[in-house]
Amino acid sequence: MSRIVVDPITRIEGHLRIEAEVKDGRITDAWSAGTMVRGMEIILRGRDPRDAWAFVERVCGVCTTVHALASVRSVEDALDIVIPPNAELIRNIMFCTQYMQDHVVHFYHLHALDWVDIVSALKADPNEASRIAQSISSWPKSSPGYFKDLQTRLTKFVESGQLGIFANGYWGHPAYKLPPAVNLIGVAHYLEALEWQKEIVKVHAIFGGKNPHPNYLVGGMPCSINIDEANAINAERLAMVARLLEQARVFVEQVYLPDLLAIAPSYLDWAAIGGGVKNYLCYGDLPTNGYRDVKSFKFPRGAILDRDLSKVHEVNPHDPDGIREFIDHSWYDYSGPAGTGLNPWEGETKLNYTGPKPPYANLNVEGKYSWLKTPRWKGHAMEVGPLSRMLVGYASGHAEIKDAVTETLAALKAPASVLFSTLGRTAARGIETKLVARWGLEFFQQLLTNVKNGDTRTFTKDKWEPSTWPASAKGIGASEAPRGALAHWIVIKDRKIDNYQLVVPSTWNASPRDAKGQRSPYEESLIGTPVHDPKIPLEILRTIHSFDPCLACAVHLYDDQGAQVGEATVNPAV
Repeated sequence: MSRIVVDPITRIEGHLRIEAEVKDGRITDAWSAGTMVRGMEIILRGRDPRDAWAFVERVCGVCTTVHALASVRSVEDALDIVIPPNAELIRNIMFCTQYMQDHVVHFYHLHALDWVDIVSALKADPNEASRIAQSISSWPKSSPGYFKDLQTRLTKFVESGQLGIFANGYWGHPAYKLPPAVNLIGVAHYLEALEWQKEIVKVHAIFGGKNPHPNYLVGGMPCSINIDEANAINAERLAMVARLLEQARVFVEQVYLPDLLAIAPSYLDWAAIGGGVKNYLCYGDLPTNGYRDVKSFKFPRGAILDRDLSKVHEVNPHDPDGIREFIDHSWYDYSGPAGTGLNPWEGETKLNYTGPKPPYANLNVEGKYSWLKTPRWKGHAMEVGPLSRMLVGYASGHAEIKDAVTETLAALKAPASVLFSTLGRTAARGIETKLVARWGLEFFQQLLTNVKNGDTRTFTKDKWEPSTWPASAKGIGASEAPRGALAHWIVIKDRKIDNYQLVVPSTWNASPRDAKGQRSPYEESLIGTPVHDPKIPLEILRTIHSFDPCLACAVHLYDDQGAQVGEATVNPAV
């Protein structure tokens, strides 16, 4: 038996360490460690609740808008503020924009290189690449000359000995199975996606003033609508939003989804690998009748246990006994006895690092080994993310989601059971991107209709002034970040933040074991994974990347003198 250490896991946001034991070519045990410490909860104490969004949004440069959304919702929930319909629509449009940009970037720039062999593309026949591309999509950039020019550019990189952004890969690994022509298509669209993704986020700049970290506002959105005013959301800016959303829909449907369906048939064996825990949680989002009407959500709320799609369990984030966070294997202290799990409203953030100073050989997996707490829903380890959203939607009988899932399974000629896997997780992300591309346009049309009918309200002053607030209040802002269930819990006392806790998607997925020894999704998903060569563990990256890890809901760890405690060394082969 041998121990593999991959630290840090690259092509993710934040710092993640994976240790795995391998016996007879398969992983028999695994441990996931977040090597950054969260600190936002401490920073927010004593501040104005209306300012919280501006702090927590900067917890990450990727999921910026959804943290702001969860934050303003938590304050609105605590103070019983109902925002105008236009503000809800604008938030939904920004939400859909975030999904499209994030999922496309993940597929091409963070995950595709686990399946696409860049160097193999040098051997491709540009004519064959063109034929395949034109057979699966009407995307105009698919001529033999286009692929030939790209191949020439790539060849120059390789011959110069400088692969640039494609350096340090596992090229030539026997787990790569795509024909050279498909690899060439993948490289071409990798580069095109880099250009495209910087355009779609302009929607955030129009409605939120900038990207990353667009502006939000408790009580609505900080943008006024006047089609004739140069300094407001006017006719020109609305037309630009419409154009960007339509261009995004075309890119998703003509580039991203065809590539996903072209790559998947070569890796159907991964439909039986990486399933992990059998429980799935989704808070739901994209309200169509106000945030309080959970049944109106485009993404339904619910939980699935033991992969039983015949029953969707009700989820209530306000239930104090529903969600609890444990620290039995985390570098924190709680006031209660060992094994205590706290609801986030009573959550504590007491740092207690007891591990060795890095670099170190192995984690102390019998004790504390991660900066992530361990959340549980009614005692269950839950997977969150695109797969959970699609499964809950499918099991709930949501017509659009069910049709989209069924259509994709038919294209793959595969049963629904393939979704419980590394491949299924990746496919689910593509399915929901297709859905939000269309939903974003729907929400925009509804916004236009409201404006044409004379409703331009984007903010309510109701209960904005602290003098109207109760002496104490508490609320929850739940959302669905691209990576999964996200919620912020706030306690307000004397008009200031008394407690604030974030439970983010990667806390659910990447957390260490609980007191009962239950593995969380990352750890469980690696069990049984084949590993061809422990020195080049491509297979570990495939499954971990399928979750789209983001550990950046944290800050770097320094000692009390401001000195850096440790420094991670990147494995050049990863």
